[in-house]
Amino acid sequence: MSNIFSSSVGKKFLMSFAGLFLVVFLVVHLSINLLVLKESPEAFNKAAHFMSTNPVIRIMEIVLFGGFLIHMIYGVIVSIQNMIARPINYKKTNNSQTSYFSKYMFHTAVVITIFLVLHLLDFYIRAKYIGGVEDVYYEGIKHHDLAALVIARFHIQWVVIVYVIALLILGFHLHHGFQSAFQTLGLNHPVYTPVIKAAGLIYTILITLGFICIPILIYFFK
Repeated sequence: MSNIFSSSVGKKFLMSFAGLFLVVFLVVHLSINLLVLKESPEAFNKAAHFMSTNPVIRIMEIVLFGGFLIHMIYGVIVSIQNMIARPINYKKTNNSQTSYFSKYMFHTAVVITIFLVLHLLDFYIRAKYIGGVEDVYYEGIKHHDLAALVIARFHIQWVVIVYVIALLILGFHLHHGFQSAFQTLGLNHPVYTPVIKAAGLIYTILITLGFICIPILIYFFK
């Protein structure tokens, strides 16, 4: 038991558990981001202010970054171990949908990581540490006008294109990762597995389209 997390199974367990934590975070993140589509920016700015000042949320923020690092680090380790263990040549190629998505999980993870770093630098770091974000006041309380920043960014065509491509890649990653995480955690059953796969597909479509509609609607209509 002492070295379970240093074993191959232990690494996959940690990576899967952290991945599912991030899956929940994406739902919260999307629900807040959709507020920027409202006619008034007040709701989005207030939500962003709450997320950045509430002490419980600040603690969860640290947990979130920790979860992402665990998922990323163990994902790299497991991928490298799989590459080393995999034979150089295959006599027979597996063309199943699962193997197709699994084959590119590492590649999509690299792209998502690069996109996430740029996204954090452009919004999170800029708002909290660099500055350059205008302030607005609601009920006498100062808020960063992040809605104006988001809208300004998504009025730039190449930014919208990059975001849409990155989000499609995220959807590709989520599609396989969702069901793979449950399987790694031992929730693999003839009755429940098809339900998990269907739930994963629905989740992936809703999350991906939800995030994609934000830059597109802002660019064309806001």
